[in-house]
Amino acid sequence: MFRYVRWMALLSGLTAAPVLGATALQCVPYARIVSGVEIYGDALTWWDQAQDHYKRGSIPKKGAVLAFRPVGPMTLGHVAVVSRILDDRRVLIRHANWSSPGAIEEDVLAIDVSDAGDWSQVRVWHSPTGQMGARTNPTFGFIYPAKAKLHPFTPDPALGSSLRYASAAADNRWDDEDEDDAAIPAPRPAPRLAMQTRAMAASLSPKPRLSERKVPRLEMDPFIIEYADNSPSNRSLREVIADVKRDSRMN
Repeated sequence: MFRYVRWMALLSGLTAAPVLGATALQCVPYARIVSGVEIYGDALTWWDQAQDHYKRGSIPKKGAVLAFRPVGPMTLGHVAVVSRILDDRRVLIRHANWSSPGAIEEDVLAIDVSDAGDWSQVRVWHSPTGQMGARTNPTFGFIYPAKAKLHPFTPDPALGSSLRYASAAADNRWDDEDEDDAAIPAPRPAPRLAMQTRAMAASLSPKPRLSERKVPRLEMDPFIIEYADNSPSNRSLREVIADVKRDSRMN
């Protein structure tokens, strides 16, 4: 009897963790339903699983899944669905289990803060505080479904409990204001354009007269000076300087 009770307790302990771990809606089933991308498993595996099944890239498109790399406490990665393109550096996304356990956030801002402008580093809106999150999140890129379509999500107790934040795009807050522009690096000019700009500026600027040009200054070798200073000699300072200049011309 004791052995039977012990085995029952052990079995109940083994099943407790998965049940508790599934009480909140996760990002994976939400993204799969909303995007139509049929990939299963932890979010960090989606990028590799998409190979040979879905197109992938670094350009945001409506309906695409943005796959996040694991970072910090987000050990299993994350997936979100692009719902709208604002510009090259800003999109709206729909995702779950980000700002709080099981929370559904629809049409919230995500901005590209990467140096190259390839969406490899992003910051995401944090609904509870009503501002951009402070953490910079590395990403794999975008997974494109066969048909770009946003599917509705109906909360299902079988997928875990959830709460839905009010859509941040309901008041069109992103249309008229540039949210957190300081976090978006200014685009760098193309090298060729930069060279052309410098050449044009040089051609337009007046050339200095001969009297205004700087005369090249003799750069003395520090080793020669150090050697001359440290060597006892009865020669005059003028003779030492003449030797230094002669050695500089020879080199």
